[in-house]
Amino acid sequence: MPITKEQLLKKCHKDFLELCFGNLSLEQVKNLVSEKITGYGTNINEKIQSLDDFISLLNLQREESAGLIMDFQFSPVSKTLFAQNNAAVCIDEVILTMTIEENKLELSVRISSVFEFLNEHWRVVHFHGSLAQGVEGDQDTWTVNEWKQKNAVLEKIINERTEELKQSLENLKATQSQLIQSEKMASLGELTAGIAHEIQNPLNFVNNFSEVTNELVDEMNEELNKGDLEEAKAISSDIKHNLEKINHHGKRADSIVKGMLQHSRSSNGTQEPTDINALADEYVRLAYHGLRAKDKSFNASIITDFDDCVNKLNVVPQDIGRVMLNLITNAFYAVHERSKQDKADYQATVTVRTQKASNRVDIQVTDNGYGIPDAIKEKIFQPFFTTKPTGQGTGLGLSLSYDIVKAHGGDIKVESTEKQGTRFVISLPINTNA
Repeated sequence: MPITKEQLLKKCHKDFLELCFGNLSLEQVKNLVSEKITGYGTNINEKIQSLDDFISLLNLQREESAGLIMDFQFSPVSKTLFAQNNAAVCIDEVILTMTIEENKLELSVRISSVFEFLNEHWRVVHFHGSLAQGVEGDQDTWTVNEWKQKNAVLEKIINERTEELKQSLENLKATQSQLIQSEKMASLGELTAGIAHEIQNPLNFVNNFSEVTNELVDEMNEELNKGDLEEAKAISSDIKHNLEKINHHGKRADSIVKGMLQHSRSSNGTQEPTDINALADEYVRLAYHGLRAKDKSFNASIITDFDDCVNKLNVVPQDIGRVMLNLITNAFYAVHERSKQDKADYQATVTVRTQKASNRVDIQVTDNGYGIPDAIKEKIFQPFFTTKPTGQGTGLGLSLSYDIVKAHGGDIKVESTEKQGTRFVISLPINTNA
């Protein structure tokens, strides 16, 4: 059975008391105590403001008790969990027994410990000791009647700190959302030239067929005036054919614009049946023409190999489209950079392939660029990591791609050999309901 948070607290609590009053090795300090621990011992001079202070106090206590036979027993007075079980205050009555030459001395101490649950571990962030009632000592930091009031103050401090952490988390999430949208708009900028090129082709067809059709209408009217119905019917057939072409290319332009808008807007996370082959083919051409618009000297061979057995998959199309665009754009960037250096006997080539397996669809993007050095392969999916010059990459593309693919229940892997090239493989699960 998995260990619960309360069980972990119980062990941390016991080990902390063992550390303070028993013989637990000081090597365990960092496993139990926060780097920013604060607190007091039972004497006002025993003020703790850091982990080093705490270790020094423990060393001093162990030096002073060297040669003594010591034992302790503790009785829990109270334990309070709060802040969604991520913080706790434990109050204990500790009986210390010291034996010197068969003479026993007992000392009663109250200790309050404040715990926080950070990175899946409990850590002590504050503690406070107090001599029990009846023990003399004007230097005692707390009197017995004060400990409840003090612990209420401690609980308030922890609650305030928890609220600060919550606010910091909300701010972090908001910043993350802004960065994600910035990356989307950056990739849209990469597409702009490609979209302009792609949309110009169907518009040219629409314009040309419209002009020809207008002329055919005039010709048909002439034939009707002559009474040549057969010729008029033949011209009418040509007009109908041209109108079908106009409609086809109009829809093509419409799909390009819709794709652009879909790419730029925020995803609502809704999955829908999507033609993966068509999506990949669309982004290959948009990415290539976008790069060509920036640098007319760039040329690359594009190889597409789409498996006809790949059916529609239930995915969020704009999200998977962003992943494809990022990988394809990176591939063109890699071969472009190599083409600048290896001008002789080098043919820049980018291959996009889809393949259906038993329970998944693989989308492969391969380039024959310089490859990724082994030293940085493990870093490429980390946020803000980029090998591009300053101003040419946000370092978020692959990180967001990784998160998107994982959110779809898939996987993304990279295979790369220096001076030979790189292959990214996206694996998406097949949904039979698509």
